[in-house]
Amino acid sequence: MDPSHGGPGDEEGGPGAGPPGALLWEQIEPTSHHLSPEERALLYEEALYTVLYRLGQPEPTHVGESSELLRYLQEAFRMEPREHEQMLRQVQELEKPIFCLKATVKQAKGILGKDVSGFSDPYCLLGIEQGVGVPGDSPGLQPRQKAVVKHTIPEEQIHRTQVITQTLNPVWDETFILEFEDISNASFRLDMWDMDTVESVRQKLGELTDLHGLRRIFKEVRKDKGQDDFLGNVVLRLQDLHCREDQWYPLEPCTETYPDRGQCHLQFQFIHKRRATAASRSQPSYTVHLRLLQQLVSHEVTQHQAGSTSWNGLLSPQAATVLFLHSTQKDLSDFHQSMAPGQVSCEKEHAPLGQAEGFLSATGSGWPTAVSTRAWSSPAAASCTPSPASSTSGSRAGSRQSSTVLALQLEELAASFSSLLAYGLSLIRRFRSVFPLSVSDSPARLQSLLRVLVQMCKMKAFGELCPERGPLPLLVTEALQTGTTEWFHLKQQQYQPMVQGMLEAGKALLNLVQDIIGDLHQCQRTWSKIFHNVLKIDLFSMAFLELQWLVAKRVQDHIAVVSGTMTPEMGENLFQLYVSLKELYQLGPVLSERDGVLALDGFHHWFQPAIPSWLQKTYSVALERVQRSVQMDELVPLGELTKHSTSAVDLSTCFAQISHTAQQLDWPDPEEAFMITVKFVEDTCRLALVYCSLIKARARELSAGQKDQGQAANMLCVVVNDMEQLRLVIGKLPTQLAWEALEQRVGAVLEQGQLQNTLHAQLQGALAGLGHEIRTGVRTLAEQLEVGIAKHIWKLVGIKESVLPEDAVLPLMKFLEVKLCYMNTNLVQENFSSLLTLLWTHTLTVLAEVAASQRSCPLASSRLKIALQNLEICFYAEGCGLPPEALRTATFQALQRDLELQAASSRELIQKYFCSRIQQQAETTDEELGAVTVKASYRASEQKLHVELLSASSLLPLDSNGSSDPFVQLTLEPRHEFPELAPRETQKHKKDLHPLFDETFEFLVPAEPCQKDGACLLLTVLDHDTLGADDLEGEAFLPLCSVPGLTGTVEPGDVPQTRLPLTYPAPNGDPILQLLESRKGDREAQVFVRLRRQRARQASQHAPWPGR
Repeated sequence: MDPSHGGPGDEEGGPGAGPPGALLWEQIEPTSHHLSPEERALLYEEALYTVLYRLGQPEPTHVGESSELLRYLQEAFRMEPREHEQMLRQVQELEKPIFCLKATVKQAKGILGKDVSGFSDPYCLLGIEQGVGVPGDSPGLQPRQKAVVKHTIPEEQIHRTQVITQTLNPVWDETFILEFEDISNASFRLDMWDMDTVESVRQKLGELTDLHGLRRIFKEVRKDKGQDDFLGNVVLRLQDLHCREDQWYPLEPCTETYPDRGQCHLQFQFIHKRRATAASRSQPSYTVHLRLLQQLVSHEVTQHQAGSTSWNGLLSPQAATVLFLHSTQKDLSDFHQSMAPGQVSCEKEHAPLGQAEGFLSATGSGWPTAVSTRAWSSPAAASCTPSPASSTSGSRAGSRQSSTVLALQLEELAASFSSLLAYGLSLIRRFRSVFPLSVSDSPARLQSLLRVLVQMCKMKAFGELCPERGPLPLLVTEALQTGTTEWFHLKQQQYQPMVQGMLEAGKALLNLVQDIIGDLHQCQRTWSKIFHNVLKIDLFSMAFLELQWLVAKRVQDHIAVVSGTMTPEMGENLFQLYVSLKELYQLGPVLSERDGVLALDGFHHWFQPAIPSWLQKTYSVALERVQRSVQMDELVPLGELTKHSTSAVDLSTCFAQISHTAQQLDWPDPEEAFMITVKFVEDTCRLALVYCSLIKARARELSAGQKDQGQAANMLCVVVNDMEQLRLVIGKLPTQLAWEALEQRVGAVLEQGQLQNTLHAQLQGALAGLGHEIRTGVRTLAEQLEVGIAKHIWKLVGIKESVLPEDAVLPLMKFLEVKLCYMNTNLVQENFSSLLTLLWTHTLTVLAEVAASQRSCPLASSRLKIALQNLEICFYAEGCGLPPEALRTATFQALQRDLELQAASSRELIQKYFCSRIQQQAETTDEELGAVTVKASYRASEQKLHVELLSASSLLPLDSNGSSDPFVQLTLEPRHEFPELAPRETQKHKKDLHPLFDETFEFLVPAEPCQKDGACLLLTVLDHDTLGADDLEGEAFLPLCSVPGLTGTVEPGDVPQTRLPLTYPAPNGDPILQLLESRKGDREAQVFVRLRRQRARQASQHAPWPGR
C-alpha cells in the first residue's frame, strides 16, 4: 500500500497510527519471526548444549563462567526455574559431541635449508597426542625430542601436508580435522621435516654452490639413505588455546645446534561433530544460528524497552559469548556469520529504525547512524501538519514552546529522510561491491532498497520536508554514473603492475577490459532488469557508454606507447586486447539505435601496426607445433578405424587454431581483410608442404634401422594416410575462413575474379602438391607389390602341364589376398583405391607381356585366361574394390579377347574364323566384287543338304580380254566337322561376267554339325586359267544354321533365294590366322592357314577397279 495515502485506522491518534519508521521498516521486510513452543524448546536445548560443551579459553570480552551464561539463557528464553532445571538435566543426559580441533597449516618462514642447494623440501606431520600432558605452563618446557609425532601418535591418526620443493618460506594453506577425547590431557603436535630423495654423491656435487653445501654433502654421506631431516616442531596444550587462534609459532629444535629454526603460521578452532541435539540433527546450521540470534536480539530489545531506554544495537557480553560459541562449534563460515545480523535486522517487525540502525552498525552492516531514533519514534512526526492546539486552555507561552518542539522534530525528520536517501544512493553507487552476485540474495536486497527509496519519496512527509530533492530516477542515474567511473578507476588501480614495463602494463589493461566485459554481462543479465523494473533506468546502456569511453582513452594511450617496440610478446598481448575490445564493442547498441558516435568506433585502426606481428606469430607457433608433432610421431595408426598417426591429428588441430585466429581477427575493412585471408591461406598451404617433407624424413629416419620390410611398408602406409588426411583438412579452408562471406564483402572493392585467381589458385596449388605427394607414396607401395605380382604371373606359365589351370593360379591369388587385405587395413579408402588402380594397370601389362610370349601354347594361355577372370573378381572385391568401369578398360578387353583366342584349340580357332567371316558376310551390303544367288534347304528325313546354285552376277573381269571364265567351288566348313564331304564344283563358263549356273548339289550330312557355330557353305568363285592357277573372284559364306529345314519340315516350293555379295579376306591378316600360323606343330592348323593365305594372296592381286 502506498504509505502516502491513509487507510482505516491511520488517522492521527487512531488505533492504526504508528511512526513512519515502523511503516518504512515493514516495507523493507514485512515478515516477522515467531517461534512455536516446540521450536522454542528445541532452540533452548541447542543453546544449553552449546554452553555445557564449550571448549577453549574465553576471549577477553566474553563471559568465562558457564553458570552466568545459563542464567542469561533462562532469562532470554523466559524459562521458569523448574522448566529450566528439567531441560538442563535432559541436555546433560544427551550424548556428548565429538570434540575436534580444526587446524590449518598456513605457511612457514625462515626455516633451515637442509639440501645441498641451500633450500629444503619441507612437509609437516601433525596430530593430537592423547593422555600425556605437556609439563609446565608452556610447551617450551617439554624436553626436546625428535620425531615426536611418529613416536607418540598412532600412524592412522597422523596427518601429513604436501611437500613444497626448494624453498625456505613454504605456503601450504591446508586444513585438517583432528579428533580428541579429553582437552585437559591432549596436546597438539606438529613436526616439520625436509624430504630427502636417494641421490648419488655425483648428483649432489652437481648441485653444489658453496662451502656450506659441501659440508651438507659430507653430513648426508654419513646419514642413512633416504632419511628425512628434522626442521623443528610445535607442541601446544589444547587447554591453553582459545576457541579460535591465529598466530605465528616458533619452530622448536631438538638440540641447541640451530636454535632459530623459523616460524610456522597456524590457525586453530574448536568445533563439534555429531551434536546430539534435535535441532542440529534436523536443521541446517545456519538456520539454527539465525534463530538463536533472533531470540537473543529480541531479548536485548525487550530489556531496553522495559528500562525505558533505547537499545544502541550492541549485544550484551553474555549474548555475544553464546553466539560466538555456537558459531564456532558449528563451524559456520565467515560469510554466514556476517550475513546473519543483517538478516535479523530486516526481519525485526516494527522495530524503530534507530534501534535497527545501532544493531546493524554494531554488527558491521553499515546502516546510516545519522538517522535519528527520536525522530522516528516521535508521534508528532507521523505527519508534517501540526496537530490542532487546545481551544482555550493552552497559554500563549505553551503554544510557542509546543511549536518550537514541533519544528525541531520536523527538522530532525527531514534530516533523517535526507540521511536515508543519501545512504541509499551511496549503496547504489557502490552496488557492485555492496550487493555482489556471489551472495544469492543480493538482487533481492538491492530491489528491496530501491523500493524503499521509491516508497519514501512518494510519502507526503518527504515531499513537504525535502522539496529541493530532484526526481529519484535522476538521482539514481547520477549515482550510477559516478559509481561506474569510480569502479573503473578502482579496478585500474587494482591491476596496476608491481613492475613497471610495457608488457606488464598491457597485461594489466587486458585484465581490466575483461573485468569490464564481465561487469557488463552482469548488468545485462541481472542488474539492468532490477533498475528498469523499479525506476525505468537502462543501467546497461548507461554503463556501456561510460565504460567504453574510459576504455578507449586508456587503450589509445597504451598503443601510442608500445607501437614503436613491437616484440612478439607485446604483439600477443595486443591481439588478446583487440579480441577483448571487439567483444566489448559488440555488446553495444547497433548502429541504427545509437544517438551518436562511440569512442570505440573504428578501434581496429589502432591495432593496424600489429597485424604483421600477429600473422608471423600465428605461423611461427603453427610451424613449431608441426615440427614438434612430427618429431614425436612414431608413425603408428591411432586405431582400427583411424588409420593416420598422431601428427595428422595435431596438424588438424593446428590448422583449426589458425582458422580460429582468423575468426577472432575478423578484420572489418574488406580490402585489408582480403589481404589477411590471403596470408592465412598462404601460410596454411606452406605448412602443408612443410609437413609432407617432415613426415617423409621422419619415415626414412625410423625405417633406416629396420630390417623388416613389412615395418617400413607400415610406416609408408601411415605417411600416405597422413597426407590424405591433410588434403581433407586443407579442402575445408574455404568453409573455415568463410570465403563466401568474404567474397560478398570485397565484391565492390576487388576486381572481377581477383579472389578466384588468388585464394582458389593458392588452394588448388597446395592440393595439387599434396596429390602429387600422395601419388608418389602410393606408387612406391605399388612398386613393392608389382614385383611379387609379376613373379607369380611368370611362374604361372611354368607349372607342369598336369596341374589344372584353376590350381595353377592359386599361389597368385593367395599372394594378392594377403597383400591387398594388409593394404586395405593400413590405408584409407581413397589411397587404397589409388593403389588398386595402379596395381590393376600393372597386372594387365604383365599379363599382356606373358600372353604375347605364350601365343603358341594354348595351355599357358588357358591359365592366363583363368588368372584374368580371378583377378577381375579379386580387384572388384564384391563392390569394395574398383568399380566395373575401372576394371573393364580397353586394355582389359583386348587382353581378354587375345586370351580367349590363345586358349582355344586349333579347331576352335578355325571355327571362330568362320564365325567372323559369316559376320563379315552379314555386314557386307555392296556388291563391288559381284554376287551369287543360291537356294539351300535341308531334308531331315534324308539327312541331305540340298543346294541350288542359280547364278552369279557383276563378277570382276580377271582375264586380259576383259572378261572371266567363272566357276564356283562349294565346300562345307569347317572341314573337321565335315571330313567325309569332298568339295563340289560347277561347270566353267567362258567369257561370262554374269553366268547362269542353275546346278543342284546334295550333301549327305547329319543335322547336328550343321547347327554348330561357324558351320557354313563356302562358295568360292574362281576364274579358270588354263596355263596357271585359277584366280579368285570372291567368296561367299552361307550359314547352315539359317538353312530352312534344319529346325523343321519345309516344302520345296517354299525355299527362298539367297543373294550373297562376294567378299575378300582381310588384307592386313586375320589375328586368328596369325595365331594358327604360330602353332608350327599342328598340321591341321598349318594346312588351313596355307589355304587361307593363298586366298588372301589371290585377293590382293585382283583389287576392284577404281570407280566400281
